Amino acid sequence: MQSPLNPKSQALNPKLGRVLICIGGGIAAYKICEVVSFLFKSGIEVRVILTNSAQKFITPLTLATLSRHPAYTDENFWQATNSRPLHIELGEWADLLVIAPLTANTLAKLAYGMADNLLTNTVLASTCPILLAPAMNTDMWEQPTVQRNWEYLLTNTRFCGIGTASGLLACDRVGAGRMAEPPEIVAYIQSLLHTGGKRDLAGKQVLISAGGTREHFDPVRFIGNPSTGKMGLALAQAALHRGARVTLVHAPASWDIPIGVEAIPVVTAAEMQQVIMWYLLNVDVIIMSAAVADVKPRHYYQEKLPKRSLPQELALEPVPDIVAELAKHKQPHQQLIGFAAQTGDIVTPALEKLHRKNLDAIVANPIDKPGSGFGSDTNQAIFLDKKGDRLEIPACSKLEMAHRLFDFICL
Repeated sequence: MQSPLNPKSQALNPKLGRVLICIGGGIAAYKICEVVSFLFKSGIEVRVILTNSAQKFITPLTLATLSRHPAYTDENFWQATNSRPLHIELGEWADLLVIAPLTANTLAKLAYGMADNLLTNTVLASTCPILLAPAMNTDMWEQPTVQRNWEYLLTNTRFCGIGTASGLLACDRVGAGRMAEPPEIVAYIQSLLHTGGKRDLAGKQVLISAGGTREHFDPVRFIGNPSTGKMGLALAQAALHRGARVTLVHAPASWDIPIGVEAIPVVTAAEMQQVIMWYLLNVDVIIMSAAVADVKPRHYYQEKLPKRSLPQELALEPVPDIVAELAKHKQPHQQLIGFAAQTGDIVTPALEKLHRKNLDAIVANPIDKPGSGFGSDTNQAIFLDKKGDRLEIPACSKLEMAHRLFDFICL
């Protein structure tokens, strides 16, 4: 499971963006409290609109307290702000609108351009990106009319959508329709504040490897490393939020898979290589952020060895060099990005790896500095590419680093 939200570790470099949270009528409204609280603590300005139905589930006072600003309802519709209508003022103020939970009713209104309350009038009075997080009963979500409205709305480049997850719903139904969890909504908000809603990876297929592979010598013991795959997760989120179709090949991990990402779990380096090579012909960008084992035990024992029977010396043999194999087969239009986790001098070995393995770019990543490397929520690095460009990234969240990497390779 994803860890609780931590503003100090997860927030993108705040440019003090302005986010307008619009809450629809659904039991999932309670989850938005965590989103609003996180955004405020991150230094982002937050305003909140509640529909009349939303107030059946959560109060304006709660949101006002968390956002440190009065929450707006339809009773405030004709309230003038600086002698201007409220919906005009809010629409022009926001850098990003978030509608969560998005109900079937509000979805239909948005699809047809209707404006009969403060929320929908504000949408029409704005020009910024809009993030949609629907929530409803499975049968409601799967209705052809609802799916038609959803798909139609997403053809408008202003609208970005987090699809629904499957699980136990408030109606006791198990199925699709569950709203995305707060960490996933927050990550998408952070991404949109960074990109301004641009979809520079739209139509691209991005393949990402993540986590530390394991090479077992019996059913419970293995050679591995401390990688948690958080950097690969952040790369998958950033690519998805920029419009890409994302495949994430990951070693054992404890985080949730983002809605919309195709995830393929593996354990060993050989399994990772097999999956990645199968996908290679159909992708545009390959990012190898996984910490792949260098060696594996020569012998595998089918049953757990008693402690007294452990070998005094463990015979080892090399595992496949996945990056080198990819470099041999990649096409001219494809970009292959590698990672080099290093201690001490990180640039020299990274440059050597960049040229030896015919990479398009590499991320030189120090693992011996506080708040950087394996298991941390933050990271720092130096980006290098085959053209000789170099970009140093100071300590930041891994999501920000992921976006900075896509900015670097998309130039």
